[in-house]
Amino acid sequence: MRNLTTAAIATALFVGGMGTAFAGAWHRVPELRTDGAAFVGGSYKWESRGRNHGGFHIRGSLSDTAKSDGHNIYALTKVEGYSWNRFNGKQGRAVPFNKVVYDGAARLTKEAWVRMCRDRGSIHPDNCSVTKHYKR
Repeated sequence: MRNLTTAAIATALFVGGMGTAFAGAWHRVPELRTDGAAFVGGSYKWESRGRNHGGFHIRGSLSDTAKSDGHNIYALTKVEGYSWNRFNGKQGRAVPFNKVVYDGAARLTKEAWVRMCRDRGSIHPDNCSVTKHYKR
């Protein structure tokens, strides 16, 4: 009986460790592109419980692809139940992007959305890439 209990505990710890390993693995984000802006070289991972609030961690490069148009670029990210977070790039160049977005009321974030946009000013609407949706 004691050996059976020990085996069951060892199996549970092993399976739990596999889930943690999967949570910490980096995955590729396809290039997000719109007129004048791009998010390239992207990857994401789900943080584990107790690390970065169990959030959605995304990194890559925000790139202004129309350097002479005078418009800024930005990335939008959000998690379930919250509005969009805006992270500005730099006009006329590429900048590194490395952010963690999370739900402060939960131990793990389960869903996240990402898109790339070009700020065209107050008169014209911004143009954005398709929105990518990720689930844990």
